[in-house]
Amino acid sequence: MDTPLVDLRNISISFGGVRAVDNVSLDLHAGEVVGLLGHNGAGKSTLIKILSGAYQKDSGEIWIEGKQAEINSPRDARRHNIETIYQTLALADNLDASSNLFLGRELTTPLGFVDDAKMEAETARIMARLNPNFKKLKEPVSALSGGQRQSVAIARAVYFNAKILIMDEPTAALGVHETKMVADLIQELKSQGLGIFLISHDTREMLELCDRVSVMKNGALVGTERVEDVTEDDILSMIIMGKNPKRDAA
Repeated sequence: MDTPLVDLRNISISFGGVRAVDNVSLDLHAGEVVGLLGHNGAGKSTLIKILSGAYQKDSGEIWIEGKQAEINSPRDARRHNIETIYQTLALADNLDASSNLFLGRELTTPLGFVDDAKMEAETARIMARLNPNFKKLKEPVSALSGGQRQSVAIARAVYFNAKILIMDEPTAALGVHETKMVADLIQELKSQGLGIFLISHDTREMLELCDRVSVMKNGALVGTERVEDVTEDDILSMIIMGKNPKRDAA
């Protein structure tokens, strides 16, 4: 196998004596989607927040593209080309797509003024690559649909050279058409060689979008399986019972 984009080795973290993540190892390769499943409190979001720099691990190692990495802040994560798209999307509703894409990282002219024309042109270029049907460049994102807002958030991550993308419940509260739009975006990102960690509660969606699924329960990793090797019932058993039918049956 090629060197993983991300290799999390024996990661642990505790809060007030409670082991939120307990000795978890997980990897992610280029052009792969790995789904993280589990009940609320299973530890999946905490694990990903360690990778995104929001939390600092107590023990374990993080390896990025074959090199050990210290990630102690979101800035460290970005330096390693890790971008996170949270369920809230963190968009400024009153601003248009290009202003959101470059929020806090605005392009400027040689004289130091904000270069609106260049930002709009760059937004149009990245959107044409990700979502050719996206035309509402000048409207505030509050006027956009859920899928279109996801497009803006994804474009922002990809424009700034993300190699590793963390997506938290990207299709939550979206309709069928909007969900398909996001699914198409994920496939496009895969084809471009990005590695994606996808957090979701929707087991059926995970089987459709992911190459592998990892299930956590009570802070521990129940197992990681290729989607073609498991059924939805297998995954539900892992989530509810904390047992891996593939491993435990062996």
